[in-house]
Amino acid sequence: MERGLVMKNLQFYIDGAWVAPITPEVIDVINPANEEVVGQVSAGSAADVDRAVVAASKAFVSYARTSVKERVELLTAVREEYKRRFDDVAHAIMVEMGAPTTLAQGGQTATGLSHLKTAIRVLEAHQFEFTHESTQGEFLIRHEPIGVCGLITPWNWPINQVMAKLAPCLGAGCTAILKPSEIAPLSSMVVAEICHDAGVPQGVFNLVNGYGPVVGEAMSAHPDIAFMSFTGSTRGGAAVAKTSADSVKRVAQELGGKSPNIILDDAGFAEAVARGTLGVMENSGQSCNAPTRMLVPAARHDEALEIAKKAAESVVVGDPTSADTTMGPVVSEAQFDKIQGLIQQGVDEGATVVTGGGGRPDGFNRGYFVRPTVFGHVDNDMAIAREEIFGPVLAVLSYQSRDEAIEIANDTDYGLSAYVSGDSANKEALLDYAREIRAGQVHINYAGGGTDAPFGGYKQSGNGREKAEWGFEEYLEVKAVLGA
Repeated sequence: MERGLVMKNLQFYIDGAWVAPITPEVIDVINPANEEVVGQVSAGSAADVDRAVVAASKAFVSYARTSVKERVELLTAVREEYKRRFDDVAHAIMVEMGAPTTLAQGGQTATGLSHLKTAIRVLEAHQFEFTHESTQGEFLIRHEPIGVCGLITPWNWPINQVMAKLAPCLGAGCTAILKPSEIAPLSSMVVAEICHDAGVPQGVFNLVNGYGPVVGEAMSAHPDIAFMSFTGSTRGGAAVAKTSADSVKRVAQELGGKSPNIILDDAGFAEAVARGTLGVMENSGQSCNAPTRMLVPAARHDEALEIAKKAAESVVVGDPTSADTTMGPVVSEAQFDKIQGLIQQGVDEGATVVTGGGGRPDGFNRGYFVRPTVFGHVDNDMAIAREEIFGPVLAVLSYQSRDEAIEIANDTDYGLSAYVSGDSANKEALLDYAREIRAGQVHINYAGGGTDAPFGGYKQSGNGREKAEWGFEEYLEVKAVLGA
């Protein structure tokens, strides 16, 4: 797929070749910075999914038998080809979702390389067959690839999520069918080209574009797909799980979040508030693990608002191609409208707009740009404290005590990530909070685990884990061989 005014690829990648859809239907890809068509892909059907499943099932028979050495060599080849196409991936992300150049290249595209590197490390170290000793004697344990895997990925971190799934899938010896988001599919089309040029065997990787209720549902319902890995909304994840239930396939879901950020009343207060505010604005607020609920000591609430206001107003909203831009648009008109509605709901429910608010930033009359917004005096029962806004909107809440802070933090339907921030010299206090919070990851002073820490949630944030050893094992079955 070559760069141009409109990046167009109306074919799917199935069984090692680019093939036309069975029923032609075009999806326009919109550049959210200027609202212009920047690409076109096709919308697939259940029949296209069937073709991909046949190819992946046939390929699985031989690919599942490949050695660790062969799969390491394959992932290494994919990684080398990815490096060669790095700028093409970054450009696609920039135009399909409006990510500023520095983010498209750094946090977005570079993460794909990290996932491949981690998958190679895990694959090389994994024991696929070993003897287990028990009180009733020895038996053999084998880890075997689960089979054909359906991978459904979102638009907000497109390559991060594609490679978080695809790298361990291929490393484990499984075959894959990828359905990227129809909103941001262009970078995944480059991935298909990368896999082809790196020599991924015919049928091992397949890509079918399309809409969730059509292609996603056909994948979930297909009896010959053994595992569905889904990242997206909680509503979408529930739909995948329900449709998958009839064939009793394994399902892993990484869903929504409304992450609390407890700021301690200590020497690290000002820095913690500023960093937390900027963390919400990263990727235009379109991160499921963003620290969107900031909990501060009641006596320092107004002080926190002043710090957050200054931090939010330092964000440079603008053209993603400009080197000065630190925040681009949100991804679509529908997302823009949703965010505007929730900002207005926050006003209607009595929260204080500290900075930002409704409408586009000054100077913008097109593009889905949102004002970096901070709300103060937020109660945890307000919509802006409970719903995943998925935009650059921070809600600041107050707490009176440690126990109340933990209670508010856990009073949510979600449990993907959480943050505890304060003076790093007060490590035991920070750990004390972290142990009590019900979330799949807790970041102390915004520490990150990269591609080596398990990622996934409690409650309605999903089930299963991605990344490193934990994500790798999602693609494996466990077999006990007795009497060997």
